[in-house]
Amino acid sequence: MTAPYWVLVVAIVVLGALVVAGLLFGARALRQMQSDRANAQEREEQAVGAAQAKVADANAKAASVRAEVAAAKAEATSARAEARRVLEDAHSEADTILERAHRQAEADAEQVRSAARRSGEREVALLNATAKEQAAEVERRAARIDERERLHGDEVERLVERERRLGTQDADLSSRESALLNREAEIKQQEEQKRRELERIASLTAEAARAELVSDIEAQAKREAAIMVRDIESDAKNTADTRARRIVVDAIQRIASEQTSESVVSVLHLPSDEMKGRIIGREGRNIRAFESVTGVNLIIDDTPEAVLLSCFDPVRREVGRLTLEKLVLDGRIHPHRIEEVFDSAKNEVDRLCDRAAEEALVDVGITDIHPELAKLLGRLRYRTSYGQNVLKHLVETAHIAGIMAAELGLDIPSMKRAAFLHDIGKALTHEVEGSHALIGADLARKYGESEDVVHAIEAHHNEVPPQTIEAVLTQAADACSGGRPGARRESLEAYVKRLERIEEIAAGKVGVEKVFAMQAGREIRVMVRPEDIDDIGAAVLARDVAKQIEEELTYPGQIRVTVVRESRVTELAR
Repeated sequence: MTAPYWVLVVAIVVLGALVVAGLLFGARALRQMQSDRANAQEREEQAVGAAQAKVADANAKAASVRAEVAAAKAEATSARAEARRVLEDAHSEADTILERAHRQAEADAEQVRSAARRSGEREVALLNATAKEQAAEVERRAARIDERERLHGDEVERLVERERRLGTQDADLSSRESALLNREAEIKQQEEQKRRELERIASLTAEAARAELVSDIEAQAKREAAIMVRDIESDAKNTADTRARRIVVDAIQRIASEQTSESVVSVLHLPSDEMKGRIIGREGRNIRAFESVTGVNLIIDDTPEAVLLSCFDPVRREVGRLTLEKLVLDGRIHPHRIEEVFDSAKNEVDRLCDRAAEEALVDVGITDIHPELAKLLGRLRYRTSYGQNVLKHLVETAHIAGIMAAELGLDIPSMKRAAFLHDIGKALTHEVEGSHALIGADLARKYGESEDVVHAIEAHHNEVPPQTIEAVLTQAADACSGGRPGARRESLEAYVKRLERIEEIAAGKVGVEKVFAMQAGREIRVMVRPEDIDDIGAAVLARDVAKQIEEELTYPGQIRVTVVRESRVTELAR
């Protein structure tokens, strides 16, 4: 079915709807006319009723007044005539109303029909225009489809021609491939003939010749390597002792005097230089008595308003300093007074040591410890290691070990106890022979510490191989506390110079692009150019840098050398 057919169908449906609407409107008008007629009849009946009432009244009057019968009859006649006139008027009025209703209904129906006719004509015209536009669009689409089919036909023809050419090229390639295979077979046959001829001339097969060549090269390489190793070992044996002694002597010459003076000397400032004479006394009596009682050497030189106290025992040196300070404040300096003040200063230092031990134990969270161990811990208040206070080092190490134990899910109190007591032996190193780790382990075992704590103490410097996790964590916490930048004495200038020298050593190698000293000089990252250094060269470079750093620098702990060789390939997607 075409579009005009549907357009006509829609127009017919619309016209039918309009006719039905007109009929409905006419029926409504007829119902209105019938209603008006019913109203007229009702009025007529009311008039008849009124007339009948008047007749009844007249009859009553005639019955009551027989004298007026004639008048009543006449009045009745007139009343009937009036009633007939009223009835006729009602009938005529009803007919007029009906006629008027009929004419109004016909006029309304005509208006509806004309309106429907005009609307239908407009719809038909619109549908005709739409049908014409759609027909034109269909014609345009048909033209485009014809053009596309023509183009497809041309493309099919080109593809057929291309397929024909490809078939021709495929056949040509097949013939060339067969020719190349034949040529390859001929070449292999010629190579096989040459190989058999060479084997005949050399009286060796190819595998045997290859094995003999490899064997000769391997033997030569082993011989040269053995000679090189022997020469290196001989040279190392001849120079190792000499170089080791030279390195140790140089290190001692550079730092021994400074380190010793910083570790064993205390300075006491005086109110005036006149006090030096009173300290010396008549013929040196006071200074001799002071050195005899305290065991501390008193050095009085040209330093203005200051004297030096020298002693390897830090506790004894502190007692001597406090004794001399009280004597200077008191002003009475003589041998008997020196003995009295020394006893008072010794008791005060003991109290300070006990208080320092109690504070450290509270800080760490240890409550049950033998009193003798607590007293030894207090003595560490005046002991230093590379400028780091040993008691503070123990507290710091305990906290670090506790944190690591918490992260690993271990027993935190036991771990903190082992780390806190690991350097307890330094309180007796000048009184008992042996390393402080073994001395501390003996003390801990003597005063009832557990075997895990004892083993952690004796193994924290690898005098005994560590066998427990507590020992390993104690070593790690000790290294963290001692290796913290600023924890131990080192001048800023020497620290900066060491970092600069480390970077210079690495930057001086061939192929190095950038050098970074990290972690306070404990690690060095060397960035190399990948086009200049291969993977084997990177390993050799790392070893050379580490060796040169070991030979030229002095540093605590170890330095990690990491060589980074990175290759990047970049391509742009356009």
